[in-house]
Amino acid sequence: MYTGCPGTGSAQAGRGASCQGCPNQRLCASGAGAAPDPAIEEIKEKMKNVKHKILVLSGKGGVGKSTFSAHLAHGLAEDENTQIAVLDIDICGPSIPKIMGLEGEQVHQSGSGWSPVYVDDNLGVMSVGFLLSSPDDAVIWRGPKKNGMIKQFLRDVDWGEIDYLIVDTPPGTSDEHLSVVQYLSAAHIDGAVIVTTPQEVSLQDVRKEISFCRKVKLPIIGVVENMSGFICPKCEKESQIFPPTTGGAELMCQALKIPLLGRVPLDPQIGKSCDKGQSFMTEAPNSPATLAYRSIIQRIQVFCSPHPSHQEELVGS
Repeated sequence: MYTGCPGTGSAQAGRGASCQGCPNQRLCASGAGAAPDPAIEEIKEKMKNVKHKILVLSGKGGVGKSTFSAHLAHGLAEDENTQIAVLDIDICGPSIPKIMGLEGEQVHQSGSGWSPVYVDDNLGVMSVGFLLSSPDDAVIWRGPKKNGMIKQFLRDVDWGEIDYLIVDTPPGTSDEHLSVVQYLSAAHIDGAVIVTTPQEVSLQDVRKEISFCRKVKLPIIGVVENMSGFICPKCEKESQIFPPTTGGAELMCQALKIPLLGRVPLDPQIGKSCDKGQSFMTEAPNSPATLAYRSIIQRIQVFCSPHPSHQEELVGS
């Protein structure tokens, strides 16, 4: 972990002694000492009607981060009085349109900006996938163009009155992550949910993600352990497809003093539901995975509640 990070807005960003060896050193240094981007204040104004902003992060690809983002949105949107939006900033691998049944949809321009594509009346989605002529098109962009796209999503989309904005990010700690944290710096991010699988090869990268959050002062809501065991539907015995050889997410969270929000077991129906663009929680309401999702969503809602003791409740439970 890199300690003493000066922060992305500091004149010493990327140039301080603590920046040596940091994978983002060059990117931070390229903007050090520059005038603040006017888009930050514009985005703050645009986001004033968005009550809660949650980033969904993962250190490694393939751990089910986008699947979790989609089901977090579906779960929150079950309350018809709650407005939910999903922003997919995985520029090179936008899977949210497919998972949410919106593949082939197009973005429409209105007088107040881009209009999200809606799954339901209270669940809107924005993704670069809606801007591609084909789902098979490759997005081959350098960092500045990715950053510009994220800025445009945050500033130019007509989100309206939103209770929860869920931002689905690509794996790692790169341009997209720095950009969204910087652009939302004046608009307040509630925190990040970090998704992992139980095995050490995934936890290694998650520790880097936790380090990133702490360096950029992004609150961590907690960790979700995905694909956590498989219960055979016939014999009801549990098997560990991804063995937690070092204690899994639970031991890591204890060591790093971060809440473990819950474990979501493997269920083949989750993948089938995502391929069909449907909510697994609606398709299999009594599945152990659905119960796990609902418990995790409830804990995220507790974190975002105005009560000052919410974080202590999560850590202590």
